[in-house]
This record gives sequence, C-alpha cells and structure tokens, in this order.
Amino acid sequence: MQLATLIEITAVIFSTIYLFLLVKENIWCWLFGIISSILSIYLFVEAKLYSESILYGFYVLVGFYGWYTWANIKSDKPLSIKVLGIKFHAMWLLLGIVFAYLLGYIFQNYTDADKSFIDAHTTVFSFIASFLEAHKYLYAWIYWIVINGISIWLYFTQGLSIYAGLMVVYFVMSGVGFWKWRQRYVLQTN
Repeated sequence: MQLATLIEITAVIFSTIYLFLLVKENIWCWLFGIISSILSIYLFVEAKLYSESILYGFYVLVGFYGWYTWANIKSDKPLSIKVLGIKFHAMWLLLGIVFAYLLGYIFQNYTDADKSFIDAHTTVFSFIASFLEAHKYLYAWIYWIVINGISIWLYFTQGLSIYAGLMVVYFVMSGVGFWKWRQRYVLQTN
C-alpha cells in the first residue's frame, strides 16, 4: 500500500471519529479533528488542491480553538446551541463569495492548482462554517451540507476517492447533526 493511501485512510478514519463525537457534543472531537487535518494537508498538496491544504491548516487551528472554547465554559452546563438571524448569514454569504472569488483568482492565475474556483469556495465557506461550529451555531450544519455535497465531486475528480466517500458520510451526518442539534436547541429554549 502506498504511503499516500495509508495517510488518506488514516485521515478518513480520524475524520469520521471527529464528526461522530461532534454530533454528540463530545469535546474529544477536536483532538481527532486536529490529527486528521494534519494528515490531510499532505494529501491536498499532492492533489493540487492548494486552497484545501490551507483550509486543513486552518482546521488544525480551529481544532485547538474549539477545544479551548468548549473546555473553558464558565459553568457546569455545556455551551448552548445558538441561532443567528438572516442578516448575519446574508453578510457571510456575500463576504464568502467575494473572498472565494479572490482566492480562486489567485490560484487560477498564479499556480498550477486544479479547479481553483470550486476549491476556493469550499475552502472559504468551510472557514465560515468552522467558526459557527466552534461557537455551536445551529445553522453551521446547513453550510456543511452544501460544502460536503460539492466536496464529494471535487475530491472524486482529483483522484481522492476515499475522501470523496468520507464526504458522502459527512453529507449525511451533517443532516443528522443539524437534526440532533435542532432538537437540543428546541429543548434548551423551552
């Protein structure tokens, strides 16, 4: 078995554990996310998905940030799930599109990157979704549903079929995560 395939399989296993623990709101999700992200950086550089490799570097930082945020809650009660209004999301959608276009333009014109604009959009919106997720905003899951759906195609076309399979799992689990967090949100607001 090639080293890249072994790294991809290991990263996918750790990513799956991360998502399972995230849905359950278990703080140990962040450790598995950090490890899988470190392994993934190599894979995305090899696949010439440079925005994705930057994203996974960011995921390492978000992993530490999420772990810190969840660990430093000032009470015995876990961090509550929150909802933000449509104006907030409209602002982030607009900013996300602008930054994704700029990032895609840079990689399209100044590197040998493949699928620069799609790669940039999934990357920029993953930054936004990660921030929302670390603060337990319910609609982070909607961002992930869209991102993961697009990433299935992106990874598959770049020869990362194991990662594409992971994105199928993430796509489904993002729906489950939204449903479970929504149930908890309704319970905590009543």
